[in-house]
Amino acid sequence: MRMVNTGESDLLAALYEGMFEQPLWHRFLEMLRSATGASYAALFFRPPEGPIVQLFAGRELPQHLQQRLFERYGDDPLPHRRMREGRVYALPELMDPNDAIQRSFVDEVLVPGGMGYLRSVRLTEAGGTDAWLTIVNDRDFSAATGSLLSRITRHVRIALHNFVALERERMRSSISSEMMGRLNFGWLTIDSRCRIVDQSPNVDEIFRRTSLLRHGRYDRLTFASASVDRDVAALIKAFACDAESRPRAFRLSQDPWMDIFVTPVHDRHASPGSNAAAIVYLSGDRWSRDDRCDQLTDLFGLLPSEARLAWAIAQGRSIAEAARELGITIETARNYSKKIYSKTGAGGQADLVRIIFTSVLAII
Repeated sequence: MRMVNTGESDLLAALYEGMFEQPLWHRFLEMLRSATGASYAALFFRPPEGPIVQLFAGRELPQHLQQRLFERYGDDPLPHRRMREGRVYALPELMDPNDAIQRSFVDEVLVPGGMGYLRSVRLTEAGGTDAWLTIVNDRDFSAATGSLLSRITRHVRIALHNFVALERERMRSSISSEMMGRLNFGWLTIDSRCRIVDQSPNVDEIFRRTSLLRHGRYDRLTFASASVDRDVAALIKAFACDAESRPRAFRLSQDPWMDIFVTPVHDRHASPGSNAAAIVYLSGDRWSRDDRCDQLTDLFGLLPSEARLAWAIAQGRSIAEAARELGITIETARNYSKKIYSKTGAGGQADLVRIIFTSVLAII
């Protein structure tokens, strides 16, 4: 069978670009099918954790043969897992001549489906992902086909390794982004005119929840407080002139509290093409003081009066300051604090702050 004149460099380029496509590796499989004259090309892989991923291009089994496959055989009965890693197999090499089920599978499913000839290679990437690259046809393949599969196997292994690593990082990034969102923490980079250059995924949600700051006209970061808006704009201009200028923190709200920390971008060459002059870190609470007191009541079994005192102490108030703020006597506040320490297991005010802010309240 004559090989279609498709350059291997184009095939490999499609392979390495395939991890960013949807469906994955579709162009690569189409090009492989064309290059080998196959009617069908498939890449199946099974990550160490998770279901098998099945990718294919070309003519599939007719519906009635698919139904026969599932009803009679349940799955492909050929011993793919016993294939030696990196070796290209033809169909007869996968079959046990004494196995009636395998012979029946070939005669009743593969041959009628135009898949009586195949070449298949098994490979395993460094992280433990098993994969099978297979091409099938109704006519036999040339020796050049097996040679091509042998040559690209190493590249398929590398591409799979990169894909698995990328998916792992995507998962970690997703978890980190979700955690940042739950902590009501985010970041933005802005240029010398306070225009937003980039931001963490949860910032838009923060904008929706608060009126303290927003994405304004012309992509400008805008603050509800005119004085904060002026001060941040002046600070950013200073950063644009001197990247070693002192960072500054701003309190936007007390209840629910929200702060920002504005710092210059020190290494502006780290992100080519970016004109960011500053990073704005957002940190706050999505809940009001009353909400937090209710949560402390649920979490530690505090009375509402005790929860209000506990939250005030967690905000850095002394016993005397908290008592004055809550309209109770210092003696009453001290009695409440003893009950709070007993119920939370805290050894004092500092320990109480630690317990509250390392509890699940931090991610609610």
